[in-house]
Amino acid sequence: MSLVLMEISDHVSTITLNDPDRRNAINLAMNAELAEVMDEIEDGDVRAIVITGAAPAFCAGADLGELASADRDGLRDIYAGFLRVAHTPLPTIAAVNGAAVGAGFNFAIACDVILAGESAKFDARFLQIGIHPGGGHTWRLQHRVSLQSAKAMVLFGERVSGERAAEIGLAWNCLPDDELLPAAQATAARAAKVPPGLVTRTKATLDTTLAIDESDAAVEHELDPQVWSMQQSAFTELVAQLQAEISTKD
Repeated sequence: MSLVLMEISDHVSTITLNDPDRRNAINLAMNAELAEVMDEIEDGDVRAIVITGAAPAFCAGADLGELASADRDGLRDIYAGFLRVAHTPLPTIAAVNGAAVGAGFNFAIACDVILAGESAKFDARFLQIGIHPGGGHTWRLQHRVSLQSAKAMVLFGERVSGERAAEIGLAWNCLPDDELLPAAQATAARAAKVPPGLVTRTKATLDTTLAIDESDAAVEHELDPQVWSMQQSAFTELVAQLQAEISTKD
């Protein structure tokens, strides 16, 4: 059985973590398959990615046997799957259709946008199993929610529903489960209609702007990619068309 399923429609790839009997728990075999899928996607004409899990869960965390025996390098191997998603230049959406626990929570926050189903449950659970958070969890979580919300989930073990996730900004929206995947795919399709180079450069700008804390530096940061975009056909052809329409009216 393939642990990672992938289908492509209209330049949108839907990736499904596919080990439902184990609630799609991350293991090294799944990570290896995911790496191959991501290589195929990035080498092809895919322009946006949706990631979900085979019901009834999104991802129940890391395989405990592999986790218990891991040293520093082993932990990095466990992280490799969701970090591969976190570092892709393509826009990504997590369609969280059930429990996202521990490393599975990391999988969700590795994506650019989270859409949560009503059945979604976000559960850090690191401390509750006696382990310090890893894989960049505390850093990514605080880029989503307030410090208080992050501490509530990590230190105090608060589990967050899909509805609550949308309220605190962890998710962009909460949807009925049967509407979740179609909505995620429709959202991804909007990004896929934009010229791919423009999307990837804009994502890179958004990801690096967080390190800027001054207005002039923010303006400077955007100048080169904006000038580049104005030289591309998507912009120049649109301007030419609008100018032609104006001259016709005159």
